[in-house]
Amino acid sequence: MVINLSEQHSLISNWVSELRDVEVQNNRMRFRRNLERIAEVIGYEISRKLPWENREVTTPMGMSSGKVMTEQPVLATILRAGLAMHNGLLNYFDKADNAFISAYRKHHPDGSFEIRLEYISCPELDGRIVILSDPMLATGSSLVKTIEFLKAEGDFKELHIVCAIACTVGIEYVLRAQPKATIWCGDIDDEITAKGYIVPGLGDAGDLAYGVKLQN
Repeated sequence: MVINLSEQHSLISNWVSELRDVEVQNNRMRFRRNLERIAEVIGYEISRKLPWENREVTTPMGMSSGKVMTEQPVLATILRAGLAMHNGLLNYFDKADNAFISAYRKHHPDGSFEIRLEYISCPELDGRIVILSDPMLATGSSLVKTIEFLKAEGDFKELHIVCAIACTVGIEYVLRAQPKATIWCGDIDDEITAKGYIVPGLGDAGDLAYGVKLQN
């Protein structure tokens, strides 16, 4: 399942437009905050799909019955670009467990690249709901490798993928590998370059959020 929130929420569209805007991109704090806000809204939407139960609580004036979540998800992200969106999700799922994965593109002189994964830190994943955030879903290679990396640690029951901008090629690749996943995105672009960058996209989300890196 793919949910494009730009088709439903005007604020999401505003924030995505600011992420793309080269003038607004000069403000790193605003760029990070827009990623965070997109993740917050998506987190709220995901929460409506999670299991719940009626529970009574005691107030100063008596008893009240309300709907509450029956389990906490695991929030996972890919370092470093995913940190801002991860923080947005954590603002809403404040009791959630967390997982962190290092995944990056190792580029070769001929323009090709491979996905390197070198680190993972995660809680018990068996039978859990996992929400995985990464701002750009381009080719989908990093996400698929990351999901395989996570699955080697435990057999989670449900997977939600959160991104600011996704490419149709990457969406199709991820869903072929993980057909039961739900992809939540701020917007969808149709074009991708030979080097695996989304067009029109927004550039390198990690560099825009945290500064240009020395390593390529």
